[in-house]
Amino acid sequence: MEERQAIAAFGALSQETRLRILRLLIVAGPEGMAAGMIAERAGVSASNVSFHAKELERSGLVVSQRESRSIIYRADMAALDGLLRFLMEDCCGGQTPLCAGVPACAAD
Repeated sequence: MEERQAIAAFGALSQETRLRILRLLIVAGPEGMAAGMIAERAGVSASNVSFHAKELERSGLVVSQRESRSIIYRADMAALDGLLRFLMEDCCGGQTPLCAGVPACAAD
C-alpha cells in the first residue's frame, strides 16, 4: 500500500460511524451486510450508512454490490491487510525478538 492510500484509509476511519461500520463488516466476513442491517446494528439511519459507506469505498476499505433491492457492503480484507502491512512494514526495526507477540510482525 502506498502512503497516499494509507492516508485516505485513515482519514475515512477517523470518523466514529465509519469506524463502527467497518468493524461490523469485518465481523460479517465475506457474506457482508445489507445497508439496512448495518443501520440497525450501528444505530444510524440507512441514508447515514450510505453516506459513510461511500467514504469507506472511496478509501478502498469497503466494496459494495447490489443484490436485488439491497446493497451489500463488504470489508475489503486485502486492503485492510495492506493497511496493516503498511503500518508494520518496519516493525521493531527488523529486530525479530522485539516483535514477539505482535501478530502482524510474526506473520512475515
